[in-house]
Amino acid sequence: MIPESRRFFTMDCSLYISRSFWNDRANVVLGDELNPITDLVSIGGSVIFKTSGSMGAPKWVVHEKRAMLVSAEAVNAWLGVNQHSKWGLVLPIEHVGGFAILARVFQADCGLAEFDRKWDAGEFHRWLGAENVTHVSLVPTQVHDLVKAALPAPSHLCAVVVGGGRLNDALGQAARDLGWPVLASYGMTEAGSQIATQAMDDLKKPFCEGSLKILPIWQVKSDAVERLSISGEALFRGYMFQEGNSVRFEPLSGKVFLTQDRGIISQNHLKLLGRMDNLLKVLGVLVDIEAVERRFIEIAAGRVNPEKFAVIALPDPRREHVLVAVFEGDIPISCFEEYQRTAPKLERFSDVMNVEVFPRSSLGKLRRGELAEICGVMR
Repeated sequence: MIPESRRFFTMDCSLYISRSFWNDRANVVLGDELNPITDLVSIGGSVIFKTSGSMGAPKWVVHEKRAMLVSAEAVNAWLGVNQHSKWGLVLPIEHVGGFAILARVFQADCGLAEFDRKWDAGEFHRWLGAENVTHVSLVPTQVHDLVKAALPAPSHLCAVVVGGGRLNDALGQAARDLGWPVLASYGMTEAGSQIATQAMDDLKKPFCEGSLKILPIWQVKSDAVERLSISGEALFRGYMFQEGNSVRFEPLSGKVFLTQDRGIISQNHLKLLGRMDNLLKVLGVLVDIEAVERRFIEIAAGRVNPEKFAVIALPDPRREHVLVAVFEGDIPISCFEEYQRTAPKLERFSDVMNVEVFPRSSLGKLRRGELAEICGVMR
């Protein structure tokens, strides 16, 4: 009989790096609680995370503890983590990116330091040096803050894995110039952590997001429309859905997960192209709005902070969709006009708007759907 499922949530992370926790057959729900929490024999010994998506009914991702340790071992090996290393925990543990660090600490039997205060680049910099952290995971927004403050990396830091969003070349190189050993990565909740990450040898080269190396535990394929599918021992077990007063478990069908991401695979390297839901039609032609964002940032040539710019698509009865440039704060008119003159016709903007603050997840990831709703009301 499986012990009662329960919700653990404490910043006393010693619980999560103990052998008793990883051997426990109870189901553990992190973050937003499923109500009621049900005992299902088929998912015993699992860690359950709420997804960061904002579409549809609430959804939780179910991971076997064993699978999370498979991921942890692969990531530790990739980054050269050993018993003498020390992981820094900065990301919230109710998200897989934060919790995965605890799995890595347990797997490697190495040190752990917790940044248990509100994010501040200066505070983080002082903490990092005082704790002698060797490995840490950050999101692009946090890297931006470190670069903006011109803070140099401590010499004992070996790797900074950057996930939760794309680290553009300009920001990545600016971080490298300050000594930050940033490594771009691609992962998702359903994979329990990283799927593809730059290699440690890439730190000897100028930063270029380019293509990421697929970790040995994953098999990644791309279909005719460049949609990615993944398979491997660290894959999640299925989803749980809250439906009124009950909870339903939907196991993963088969051993392959079809993602919403697009990419090109060549010799075990992955070049990300964007999201399937960011690929839409304008006058019958498919347009990738993330590619439009990248084109605008290239034309702006450092005059626009990529974190304060986004492209959204709004429905249009004639064109199917129209593209709108949205800025957090002031609109850089000269950059906007230059883009409009040089961009292909279908990739030009029908409007330009500004909002006070972009809607973001707790990890700083842009909630593009919410931004589109805000702009649709304003328009």
